[in-house]
Amino acid sequence: PISIPCVRTLICEREHKLHDQNCRQRYSLSSVFSHSFDSQTHTEAVFMLHPLLKPGERMEEVSPNPSVSVWNRISTYRTMAREAYESKPISYWILLLLSSGAMLVAFPASSLLSRLYYANGGESKWIISWVAVVGWPLTAIILIPTYIFSRTFPTPLNFKLTLSYIGLGFLSGADNLMYAYAYAYLPASTASLLASSSLVFSAIFGHLIVKNKINASTINAIVIITAAMAIIALDSSSDRYGNVSDHQYIMGFVWDILGSALHGLIFALSELVFVKLLGRRSFHVVLEQQVMVSFFGFVFTTIGLIVNRDFQGMASEAKSFKGGKASYYLVLIWSAITFQLGILGGTAVLFLSSTVLAGVLNAVRVPLTSIAAVILLHDPMSGFKILSLIVTFWGFASYIYGNYSLSKDSS
Repeated sequence: PISIPCVRTLICEREHKLHDQNCRQRYSLSSVFSHSFDSQTHTEAVFMLHPLLKPGERMEEVSPNPSVSVWNRISTYRTMAREAYESKPISYWILLLLSSGAMLVAFPASSLLSRLYYANGGESKWIISWVAVVGWPLTAIILIPTYIFSRTFPTPLNFKLTLSYIGLGFLSGADNLMYAYAYAYLPASTASLLASSSLVFSAIFGHLIVKNKINASTINAIVIITAAMAIIALDSSSDRYGNVSDHQYIMGFVWDILGSALHGLIFALSELVFVKLLGRRSFHVVLEQQVMVSFFGFVFTTIGLIVNRDFQGMASEAKSFKGGKASYYLVLIWSAITFQLGILGGTAVLFLSSTVLAGVLNAVRVPLTSIAAVILLHDPMSGFKILSLIVTFWGFASYIYGNYSLSKDSS
């Protein structure tokens, strides 16, 4: 028999179990209603904030971008540089390094040698313009192995292509003659700074003739480099050699600007020849164009030398040249070699890399020429010229950035 206390205990335990079950059911129901109410409230709030959301759609949560530290960016750039290096063979980087070095050394050396010719007693403008193209056989010699290694044949000449080469050769000879007048009357540092304005004319003629795009950075570069030329013009009193008259200095300034404009026109016309007549831009085709243009420029300047009787005057110039005949002929020979090496280096950089790198190297060689002229030739370097140098470098940087943006958008 079950005693009364035991019966009471069982009844109490039964009541406690029933109470616990009721509590659990109430809690689960309240949580369900609460969850549905919260979800409904949240959905209504989302629709109020985002009325374009349809029923059943949910807004994705956008996590804020984590801040990238400087060291992380450096590590990223280092990884990108390593990947770019490993994507090309070692021979590619050696050739690119040699080509860049040729641009940075040969072009400033050619400018300094041209000024050295006039500083030591040379007077002929036709001789310096002739020296700039007389080295065309060096490019032709380098062109021959490219046919063998690439297993290609020379580009066939037709009437239009030959006529374009003759026209470009004539313009190239005239351009070299204008630069010869500039180096005869201006310091090498000033002449190289003024020659950097060819970038402005290249952008303008490229837009007018080849329909190249011009963005805000390019316009900014044009304005900045033009301002740099104006700064040099304001400093003409402290930048002139003692044996150069005011008229000669002004003419040197004008001939340098005109030569830069003609240089920009030659670049645009050369690109037009590639687009309209050649239809391709491989390394040997670029060298072919350079050889043909230099050859016809050589023919034009040789005729000028003969007509002006400067060939006969070379012997008398060599006798009166400071340092003697050997120094005279060495200056002319190395001027021809360095000019062709600079052209070959620039052509290789354009083919191996891009116009952006060529623009960077072209910007770097301007201060290199000016600094070398001050150290080696004792060119005057005033505060105005330093300011013009900084402004010119800024203009180059703006142009390079704009060119990089255009090439990035096109790719």
